[in-house]
Amino acid sequence: MKIWAHRGCSQMYPENTLTSFKKAAEIPGLEGIELDIQFSSDGHMVVIHDERVDRTTNGTGFVRDFTLSELQSLKIDSVNGEIEKIPTINEVLDLLGPYMRKGLKLNIELKTSIYPYVGIEKKIVELVKERGLTDQIVWSSFSALSLPIIRELLPDADIGMLADRASDCMRIHKAGIGSNAIHPYARAMDLTKEELEGMTVRAWFLKHLYPEKPTGTRLDFKALEEQGITDVFLNEPEVYL
Repeated sequence: MKIWAHRGCSQMYPENTLTSFKKAAEIPGLEGIELDIQFSSDGHMVVIHDERVDRTTNGTGFVRDFTLSELQSLKIDSVNGEIEKIPTINEVLDLLGPYMRKGLKLNIELKTSIYPYVGIEKKIVELVKERGLTDQIVWSSFSALSLPIIRELLPDADIGMLADRASDCMRIHKAGIGSNAIHPYARAMDLTKEELEGMTVRAWFLKHLYPEKPTGTRLDFKALEEQGITDVFLNEPEVYL
């Protein structure tokens, strides 16, 4: 089973922060780190999951309505009373670039299914090209409109179709949107292993993010493999590696 850090080490540290990414990058055997990108109102690519800042910061409102300066002035409460900020993708690549050149992968999720963020595909592809990191990137989105753009810009890209149910992922994948992997919700595996034969299946889980307390439960990887899952996005990868 290949293990990915979902928004970094997001059980022990605030999700999608430089600390959560650094802690994840330091874990031996980690396949990669997953994160989410959106545009600020002035066109900067920032790393944050929700379309609103309310849940993860001390601010209120939509990400797209804040300038970069305004977004980075918001506070994210972290461990030991420390304060984090919303990072730009440039800051994340500055941090993770050395690890990626040694084999670590990065799954960039384009948060374009609710707001299209026109032009974000071209901008992020140009950035990873400039940094020489294209071979280490996995692209994903819930938007079936973004992924063909990525495929056109990067013919050899590793692209995963995101959806809740495995059957929805597969249906859209087969429609020819340019994906070569599917990223379903792990509790919505409604296809058999035989139906998924030969497919890269990176499954994700919900909840149990910082500052929620760990549940102490452990996943049964054998059972997941029997469902056809090849990779998992986990909030606490350090527990398994």
